[in-house]
Amino acid sequence: MHQCTHNHSSDQSYGWVFATGVTLNLAFVVVEGSFGWYSGSLALLADAGHNLSDVLGLLVAWGGYALAKLPPSPQRTYGWRSSTILGAVFNGLLLLVAVGGIAWEAVGRLSTPTEVPAGIVISVAMVGVVINTGTALLFVRGRHSDLNIRGAYLHMAADALLSLGVVVAGFVIMWTHWLWVDPVSSLVIAVVIFIGTWGLLKDSVHLALQAVPPGIEFDEVQVALLELPNVTEVHDLHVWAISTTEIALTVHIVRPDLENDDAMLREACEMLHARFDINHTTIQIERSISATDCGQAEDGSL
Repeated sequence: MHQCTHNHSSDQSYGWVFATGVTLNLAFVVVEGSFGWYSGSLALLADAGHNLSDVLGLLVAWGGYALAKLPPSPQRTYGWRSSTILGAVFNGLLLLVAVGGIAWEAVGRLSTPTEVPAGIVISVAMVGVVINTGTALLFVRGRHSDLNIRGAYLHMAADALLSLGVVVAGFVIMWTHWLWVDPVSSLVIAVVIFIGTWGLLKDSVHLALQAVPPGIEFDEVQVALLELPNVTEVHDLHVWAISTTEIALTVHIVRPDLENDDAMLREACEMLHARFDINHTTIQIERSISATDCGQAEDGSL
């Protein structure tokens, strides 16, 4: 049996990014919530509430990021790496709760529109656009390679979009005095946020269930292993995510040839890393299925 691990340090440290995002958004929640209560604007209050949920979301993502760096132990042989997956799941659920709260309040306000001072609404929301957009840009590099970072990015991008909608609604109310624009704009943006959140939640739950990570075709991995020198069969193949950035694989391969196992194993690890970005690989070599009595090679197993 052979195990090879590729350890790659992150291209960017996100500790200061999380700290900056939490500080800026927490301060803005206080300001925006105060002005929303004073002006009676549902859009501002909804945006402040969503920002508050995002502060919690950022803290969860930050916690997962920090825990994933802790070293393995005899009790946790992979360390706390999977905490980033749990953080992504929690952030997806948190976004859905926030969307539901915004929609609930907006529907209630549609029946009893309230006049709001458009000037205050526009000014405060424009500050929100700047803060949320700036924070989202801090996470933009890692949003494709790390689902946990993607959750933080989506929170900030959603807030920027919601604040922008508040600005637009404020101008429309100023020009037309259509009070229903305030709750309607919240409903529209809630739908947009829901669409973006669904993909995050689906992918994070997928990883939490130890399914094959998105972007990897199981059959292609199996074929690639069968193409290794003198490999006659592949079975008990498992591919799963141990964090939002690391993928693991275990497999049994049948190779009757007794020579050059080390070279073949090195080639297999390099191939799996280069083609599928699989970082942790464990390969068990068997000379024949009958000789090892491998139960994982029975009919119906992978």
